[in-house]
Amino acid sequence: MPKPGPGLRLIDVAQRAGVSIATASRALAGREGVSEEVANRVRQVSRELGYVANPFARTLAGGASPTVGLIVHQVDDPYFSEIAGGVIQLADEQNLLVQICHSGRDPDHELRQIRNLIAQRVGVIIVAGSGYGDPHAEALAKEVLAGYQDTGGRVAVIGRHALGTDAVLPDNEAGGRALTAHLIDLGHRRIAVVAGTPGLNTVIDRLAGVAAALRDAGLSLADMPVVHTDFVREGGRVATEKILRDHPEVTAIVALNDAMAMGVLATLRERGIDVPGRMSVVGFDDVSVAADLAPSLTTIRLPMTDMGRMALELALKPKAGRPRRRATGHQLIVRDSTGPVL
Repeated sequence: MPKPGPGLRLIDVAQRAGVSIATASRALAGREGVSEEVANRVRQVSRELGYVANPFARTLAGGASPTVGLIVHQVDDPYFSEIAGGVIQLADEQNLLVQICHSGRDPDHELRQIRNLIAQRVGVIIVAGSGYGDPHAEALAKEVLAGYQDTGGRVAVIGRHALGTDAVLPDNEAGGRALTAHLIDLGHRRIAVVAGTPGLNTVIDRLAGVAAALRDAGLSLADMPVVHTDFVREGGRVATEKILRDHPEVTAIVALNDAMAMGVLATLRERGIDVPGRMSVVGFDDVSVAADLAPSLTTIRLPMTDMGRMALELALKPKAGRPRRRATGHQLIVRDSTGPVL
């Protein structure tokens, strides 16, 4: 029996159902010329085999829709909202529609979203958000996207290293290094890290930057508390409670995104812990509300709206001989949440 997956062909469904390829194609597309009995049999076989109708030939024959499919990890995260804003701005200028999908930082769900967008014959797919430490998950997504591109689809990604497509790459490692160096320059030596989900490459890269800055100062990440929690505001709260309980000597907390930093600040405020007098806090991304927090948040600024525009610009260019890369740069934004050790 043929195995389900991207390699499964229409001919496999046709042979199993005992019909011609043309009949199987018409049945799955809901076209006329196929009896209801035969169409039902073909659809049943298709479901049993896990076959996803190949949209690439249809795209070539019928033309892709003027739609950009944007997949983000979390639609209510300001980081992704601002990226989406950039994609939508440029899409509007180009008379394109944008369909936003939510992966929930689940590689299996992300792959389903990619396949669904392909089946809807969108002209462009943009995948925004960290890649995964699991090479198998990345390989499956790469295979499906390669097939889509081979038949005319256009793809760009944000924050992904291994999908073989045009990519906008946030300055994650250098940003982590700059944040930590800022705290060290203020005299902090007992630094905790609220690190987010361990399987995300963004977390790995930002942690590598933290580790590099510590090494530069003769310190080691292995000697610092590193708490892995969900890469969201509530994760910041959970991690801060653990740090305060188990590591009361800490004088500074590095949160590897601004959403978690908001959870850190909220927990410290509830505990009556002065920021930055008793505890300095830094985030990463510089989402639009970071300057309005109390205290305002020291963080790394990434050009998130521009990142969305850059990704769509890449996708709208003719395909190049090799994947193009666009670095974002970064900027350390010092605000009220950091201060010297007292």
